[in-house]
Amino acid sequence: MKKLFIALMLIGVAAAACAQSDAKATTKANDATAEEEVFLIVEQEAEFPGGLDALSKYLSANLTYPQEARDANVEGKVIVQFVIEKNGKVSNIKVLRDIGSGCGEEAVRVIKGMPRWKPGQQRGKPVRCQFTLPVNFQLQ
Repeated sequence: MKKLFIALMLIGVAAAACAQSDAKATTKANDATAEEEVFLIVEQEAEFPGGLDALSKYLSANLTYPQEARDANVEGKVIVQFVIEKNGKVSNIKVLRDIGSGCGEEAVRVIKGMPRWKPGQQRGKPVRCQFTLPVNFQLQ
């Protein structure tokens, strides 16, 4: 009877240790997720080097009107969403609204080539934040 009781105690201790280990692993996973959280609203917004005027100039200088869109007289706004990482790099680029004829692809190409941004900040620390940018395509 003593041996059975001791065996059950050892199994109980081992199960408790495993549960505690799982809880620590879950906490670490949650901490990693918290570090990787993408903020929609931050105390200090991410900023293109030189501000909005510089962003506008960058887009104007680097955007090439797709020939297919030009031939079809396609005009409008492509809405692109992306993440500014803690180090200022642009990632996770998605076209939310496309006007077709290669305009969405061109907007993504130009955004991929952007210089590093000044990252957004939350409580004085750089954080990943989401940015939505309308890119205008207008024939002259």
